[in-house]
Amino acid sequence: MTTTNIEIDTQKVWHDVLESIKVSVSSANYTTWFKQTHLSSLNKFDDRYSAEVGCSSAYVKNTIESRYFGLVQDNLVKTLNYNCELTFIVKGVPIKKDSLQEFKTPLFEGNSQSDTTDAIVKAGIRPGFTFQNFAVSSSNQMAWAAADAVSKELGKAYNPLFIWGGVGVGKTHLMSAVGHHALEIDPETQVLCCTGEQFTNDIVEGIRNKYTPAVRNKYRKLKVLLIDDIQFIAGKDAVQEEFFHTFNALVFSGAQIILTSDKPPSDIPKMEERLKSRFEAGLIVDIAPPDFELRCAITQIKAQEKGIEIDMDMVQLIAGNIETARKLEGFLIKLFSQARIKNVTISKELIENLLGKGEDQGNHNLKANPSEVISAVSKYYSIGKRSLLGNSRTRTIARPRQLLMYILRRELTLPLEEVGRLIGGRDHTTVMHAVNKITTLASTNVQIREDIRGIKNML
Repeated sequence: MTTTNIEIDTQKVWHDVLESIKVSVSSANYTTWFKQTHLSSLNKFDDRYSAEVGCSSAYVKNTIESRYFGLVQDNLVKTLNYNCELTFIVKGVPIKKDSLQEFKTPLFEGNSQSDTTDAIVKAGIRPGFTFQNFAVSSSNQMAWAAADAVSKELGKAYNPLFIWGGVGVGKTHLMSAVGHHALEIDPETQVLCCTGEQFTNDIVEGIRNKYTPAVRNKYRKLKVLLIDDIQFIAGKDAVQEEFFHTFNALVFSGAQIILTSDKPPSDIPKMEERLKSRFEAGLIVDIAPPDFELRCAITQIKAQEKGIEIDMDMVQLIAGNIETARKLEGFLIKLFSQARIKNVTISKELIENLLGKGEDQGNHNLKANPSEVISAVSKYYSIGKRSLLGNSRTRTIARPRQLLMYILRRELTLPLEEVGRLIGGRDHTTVMHAVNKITTLASTNVQIREDIRGIKNML
């Protein structure tokens, strides 16, 4: 078997492959997984090719390998018209020499990078909230696609764009990414990102100090207005009146408005009907809580932002046990702090220890007492309480019992000894083993994750 050295334009080959893939997957998945890939090497043997595909991160590599291997290989074979062996590696996209001038020019002509950064800070946008580091999956794909469309055609695609969802699902990130994109294109664009509370305070101060015209001028000359938690203005008549006229003025001038809330417009109490009707005239999209795959991506992104590499099994362990992006970020901060303080490397044992103590939970959303949790687990699995709390070691009873201990420890943060007392007088080591067992299973077993979610929903 011999290797043939043939000059092949790998960039053109990969471009053709990506064009074919783009037709087969959604635009959100294409952007998330394939945009930062490249054909690292391509060698021809007697009867086949051997190709290496470079991926921007370990998570991208693992995802494409597990979900899209066949799709990539089929399109490579079709493009090359030969059989092809395929491997994936973690390797950044190389920079062409010809493109170096593109990076040098702004540094010597106007310092646009500095201008953009200043404009982003002035607009009240967090610098890290960009499209590039927003992970996309089925739970937020529609919202991402809408925000992406708006960023390309401000004031034309969807106006207003109303994004709603629970805490920590990425509403503010997406909204800010549009403003970030607008300022990257032109730092002179008039963009303002504020909360509903800040808008209210501006109006109240304007009325109190008799400079309402200046406040109106501040908001009505904008090209992009981004308001977080718009539900805050509900019930405030003077503020709603001012926002109504500001909204009309901006839309009439072709400016883009993006609003976020924890509820859809129709469910916001004390919001004027004329405002609701204007919100509903645009596009209303919701963001669901992140699924397991998305939580893995968020964990990877947050870790990389802090310059830390975490193995995939550890990423899955964390993502399988923590449900929101904010809790994920908070847990990572604690994890890195613990590793630094104790001067140890980040390990599965350290993660399990923190998860077992419930240190990722922060503010607990589960409002229930131990008796209600026991009843919920009993009802969910159709197991009598006597059996659930008894000594049977059969799998159909032992596993629900372990999950009960996990919820009592993790969600209600009960001491190990108290959990043991409630579950038939068991000692704390038995409880610790059960919590660690379910913690590990939650990172790999879809059914366990669904069972935990189902029981929490019952509560």
